[in-house]
Amino acid sequence: MPAILPVSADLNERACLCQTCLSKKLAEKLTLLIANTPHHELLELAARYRTPANQQAALQEHLDFSMEDGLMVFSAWYHLKRGTCCGNGCRHCPYPK
Repeated sequence: MPAILPVSADLNERACLCQTCLSKKLAEKLTLLIANTPHHELLELAARYRTPANQQAALQEHLDFSMEDGLMVFSAWYHLKRGTCCGNGCRHCPYPK
C-alpha cells in the first residue's frame, strides 16, 4: 500500500486498520492527492509503487480498482503506476489529453 498517510491522519485508537478499511481511507486520500498535485509529481510518487515488468501486480481493491457491475474499473492511481497512458480512453485516466 502506498505510504501517503501521515501517522496522525485522522486515525484514532478506535480506527479500524484492516486491509479493507485502510485501503478505503488511502483511496480517499489518493483522490485528493491526485486532484491537487502536479502530474509530474504524481508520476514520481507512483513510480515507487510500480510493479516490475517481469512480475504480476498484486492489485488492491479500492486503490487500484473498484468493482462495478461485476467488472474491474481501474483507478487513476493504477494508471499512474503504469507510467503511461494506454490510449483506450479509460474513465479514470489521469494523463493529459
